[in-house]
Formats: sequence, C-alpha cells, structure tokens
Amino acid sequence: MKAQTEQYRILHETALSAPRSSGVYLWKDAAAHILYVGKAKNLKNRLSSYFSGQKDIKTRILVSKASSIEYITTANEYEALILENTLIKEHHPRYNIDLKDDKSYPVAGITNEVFPRIIKTRRIIQDGTLYYGPFPNAGALGTFIDTLGSIYPLRRCKKMPKRRNPCMYYHIGRCAAPCCGKIDKHSYASIIDEIRDFLEEKIEVSAAKLESRMKNAAQKLEFEKAARFRDCLAALKTLRIQNAVADFNPENRDYIGFYAEGPLVSFTVLKMRSGKLVMRDLYRTRSLKENEELISEFITAYYTEESMIPPKIFVRDKRGLELTQKWLSDTFGLQSLITVPEETDAFGRHDASLNMAVHNAKEDIIRRMRERGDTPALEELKKLIKSDTLPMRIEGFDIAHLGGKFPVASLISFYNGNPDKKNYRIFRLKSLDGRIDDFESMREVVSRRYTRLLNEHAEMPDLIMVDGGIGQVNAAKGVLDALGLNIPLVGLAEKNEDIYFPGNSTPLSLPRRSDALRLLQRVRDETHRFATSRNQRLRTKENTVSIFTRLPHIGRRRAALITEKWATLQDLSRASVQDIADALTLGTEQAADVHKAVLVMLSQMPSSVPDFARNETQSNGGTDTGQTYTAQLARLALGGDVSEADTDNNRNEAGAEDTASLAAENPPPYKTV
Repeated sequence: MKAQTEQYRILHETALSAPRSSGVYLWKDAAAHILYVGKAKNLKNRLSSYFSGQKDIKTRILVSKASSIEYITTANEYEALILENTLIKEHHPRYNIDLKDDKSYPVAGITNEVFPRIIKTRRIIQDGTLYYGPFPNAGALGTFIDTLGSIYPLRRCKKMPKRRNPCMYYHIGRCAAPCCGKIDKHSYASIIDEIRDFLEEKIEVSAAKLESRMKNAAQKLEFEKAARFRDCLAALKTLRIQNAVADFNPENRDYIGFYAEGPLVSFTVLKMRSGKLVMRDLYRTRSLKENEELISEFITAYYTEESMIPPKIFVRDKRGLELTQKWLSDTFGLQSLITVPEETDAFGRHDASLNMAVHNAKEDIIRRMRERGDTPALEELKKLIKSDTLPMRIEGFDIAHLGGKFPVASLISFYNGNPDKKNYRIFRLKSLDGRIDDFESMREVVSRRYTRLLNEHAEMPDLIMVDGGIGQVNAAKGVLDALGLNIPLVGLAEKNEDIYFPGNSTPLSLPRRSDALRLLQRVRDETHRFATSRNQRLRTKENTVSIFTRLPHIGRRRAALITEKWATLQDLSRASVQDIADALTLGTEQAADVHKAVLVMLSQMPSSVPDFARNETQSNGGTDTGQTYTAQLARLALGGDVSEADTDNNRNEAGAEDTASLAAENPPPYKTV
C-alpha cells in the first residue's frame, strides 16, 4: 500500500511539473510499455486533471497500473493531434481505441496527368501525384478544394474522353474543357502552378493574394465571387497550420536537438520513418564541452548499430562534424549525411522538426533543474561570497523606464536555485520626477524593500543581486549600510558578464560554464524580464487611455478619430477650428473649445528638467544628496516614524486602478521555510 501511495505521489508531481504547452503524453507501466497515448492543448492542466476530483473506474485503473508519465511537446495542437494518431497506430496502447483499419487523415493531391485534377484522398499512391497534408480538418480540406473548383476552371471528370462538345461545367465557367481542346497544356499548367503556390508558399503570401482578389471582386460588386475567395481564404488558413510530425517524404531521417544549462545537457532525437514521427529518444548527461562539440560527442555515443542510422541526420549546426560523418562511414560502411535544413521547399518542415527537438530538450532541462534544485551553483556562490551557509534565498533587482517615463523596479526571488514567483514584487518609483538616474532608482527600491522587512522583523535574503555594475552595487550597499544590514551583495554587468562586489571596481570573471555564473544570469534575466514587462504594461495602459480624452467634448470614439487624423497634440494644435469641427462632427463653438484646450495642455507640458533636478541627476548617485537621502532612510527604518497621514496620501495618489501596484510595493514578509 505504501509503495502504491509513493508511486501515485511521483506521478502527481510529474503532472504538476509538466509545461503548459501543447503536446502528447504517454502513460507507461513498470516494463516501459505504453498503456495510453493522449494529446493536450495544455499538458500541465490535462495531466493534473487525472489527479483531481472523483474519477471514473477507467481512469483509476489507468493511474493504478502506470509507473511513469512521459510527454512530447509540440508547436501547436494540430501537431499534437497528428502525433497522437501516429503513436497510437505505431504502438497500439492497451487503453486507446485501435480500429485496426489504419485510416489516416485526408490529404490534397495534384494528379500526375497532362491535365491534372485536384483531389482529396486518404490513400497515398506513389504514381507521381503531388500530395499535401495530412489535414485533420477534413471539412476545411473539402471546402478548400470545392472553392478552388469554383474559382478556377479545373478538369472535373476522372477519365478524360475526347468530346466534340463540352459539358455543362464549361458553359457555367467551372471547367476549361481540355477534353474538347478549349485550353492548351501550357495555359492549364499555369492554373495548376497558381494552385500549387497556394499550397506551398508561406501562408502570409497566399493569404495576401486571396485577400486582394476578394477585395477586387467586392469593388466590382461581384459579391458571390468575393464570398468564394473569402471561404477559400478561411479554409486555407485552417489547413496551413505548420506540421512537423508527418509529411510525404518517405526518406528516413533523424532530427537531433540539445539544450544545456551549465554542465547539464539533454539531447532529443526525433525519428521520422516513412514520413511519420514514430519515436522520441531523450538522453540526459553532464558535459563541460563547448556547445559546438556536444553534437559530435553525442552522435558517436548514440549510433551503435547499423540499423539505427538513417540516410540523413539533421542538426542545427554542422560545423566541425566532417570527422563525425567520416567516422559513421568508416565504422558502419554507410553514406549517411549529417546536414542542416537548406533553403528549399522543405526548409520550413525540417526547421520546425529541429525546433521541436530543441524545445523538448529544453523542457527536460527545466525538469532536471526543478528536481535537483541548483545545489552545485549554490555551493559555488557560497564560496564566492565567503558565506557560512548556502544562499538559499536570492533576491534580484532591476530598473526599467522609457526615457525616464514609467520608471519601475522589479524584485524577483529565487529559492533553492529556482524562481519563487509568489514573492515577486514590482515597485513604482516615486523620487525621480522624470529624471534618469539608475543609481538613485536603486537606492529607492532597496531602501523601500528592506525598510519594510526591518520594520516587520521579516526574514532577510541570503544574497542580493542587482542588474548593473559597480555604480549600482555601491548605491545599494550605501542603503544597506545605513540600515545596518550585512547582507552579501553582488552585481552582474551584462556586457561581459562580469561580477562586481561593493567597493571594488575590478570585476570578477567566471568561466562560461560556471554553475554560479549561470544561476546569477538566470536571476538577472528574470529581473530584467519582469521589470521590462511591467514597464510595457504601464506604457500600454497610458497609450490605451488616450490623452485626447482629457479634452472637452471628446470621448473614446472622437479620441480615436483624432489619433487617426492628427496623432499628436502638436499636430492637432496646428489644425484650424473648422477642420476639427468637420473631422469630429462638432459645432464651431465646441471645436473652438477643443482647440483652446489643446493649446493650454501644450503650454503646461514641461519643456525641460528643473535646475535642482538636473543638479541631482549630475550627481549620479554619489554626492552628499545621495548620502543625506540614505541617512534619512536609515532613521526611518530604525525609528519607524512613518506618519499615518503620509501613508493615506500615498494610497490616495495610487488610486483604485493602482491597487495591484500598491500591494506589490508593500509586500508581505516571507514565510519561514
């Protein structure tokens, strides 16, 4: 009973750690036999659902017999659908429906005839016919082919007898009547070439052509014809979703992708056999080799039998693999080609398959990091900062703004080497008044964060990392000293990935494969992502709430009209009252009110930064101003004399719409772990 409970816990943890991307999942028993294959739009949600609520007897039996769960991520739900179908037919899992008729998804074909036809079929015959697909949406494929028949005068009859008079399809414009010699081979071939372009070109190009024809037909009042182009466009968009798991290239081939984090490396091999993805191999290892050397080492270790080696092996970068290819030839006597996707018709398919292999390898690295924590990196960091304990809790800071507008600071938290997102915070910076001063910004956010933790006697981090060089580090250190805090502090400069310590302008450069450097990079990148995304949201919010809505008589609709015609206040100020009245359907007096208000708003905009602000900016955070500010913060932290009125004023300034930001700026203390 205890063993079953432990197995259930392991399966549940696997489900909770799955990515939120689309893909296929495989339940396996203790002998690694596949019990069930399923697809999911969101793997984490789907797998977690097996362990929540009351389940029927079939689900309980499946979970009780399973020993492990594996999954293969895909680029979209369409690929997951086809891959699920392929794996079920390949492995015949016990708990999947297997109809035994090997019915496959329909495909479109252009027949190998003098006057070709466009057909929909499920049977692939190697008779020179060009096939496109497969397409899970049979209805969309039928609509597409039917619409092509209504747009282009394509041959209709399966067998083309010689006729003296054309059939009815010719008279209604649905057939060019090649059977009667009404069209020559060259002209008919040009029609087929145009249809091939729709199926082979990038979807953006094909869609643009159809949309242009649709608009032209509508302008000529040929609405039925425009509707046919519209239906063809909708069907084409449905059909042309990228598919990397099935094609009509019968040549066997492997796609090898890898992902590395420090010494951890995961390899994924996708095996395409007879045009279908039949297997995914995943291998975990540790290596200190450079990325350029990893593929060569893996190929020589992976391919141990002649039967394993396909005619082509696709990799992302084939530099330095000439000797590896020679080794395959000398060892197994095979002329297997190690190559990269070429700029050909099949480039998109090969490239998508390699991306899928790399993505699966990356997901495995994320799993490995979560499973083990990041103890090697923490051990190295412990030595680096000369601490007696592991830096289990790391907090990182970064500043983001756009020309001084919407300045924010991000605080992110890592615990045991992994992101601890429930302790992420965003601070709206308030002390800059439009100035650009990263050092002062760093002082403000560090002081606000640790003043609060001091006042609440909350847990402090084991290490603080700031995104920047010696200036940012010294700015943060000044605040920590004023607050009486002795927390290890480092800065990571992005240009050369140098590490800075307080009071030392000479940086430390760690090896590229260093675990400690990799962890600090992860913290730095996460602080940057979090700060930038918040800054972008604030900019979007500002742009969404148009400044023109502040003008009299102007609501959202008229603001949109102003944006379309004039774009800026300056442009609007140069417009005449009559132009404003005509464009916004306003009376002359109302238009005059708008024009006056625009001039007033422009006059109230600051033309330059005040002298006192400019002087503080020039200090770069290193003058007496910064020291005085730091000392005031120290007194605030130690005395705790924040007036209730000040707190209320801050809340009122934030407003109801900024409640989330206010909560982020006043975070709760950590829970003791």
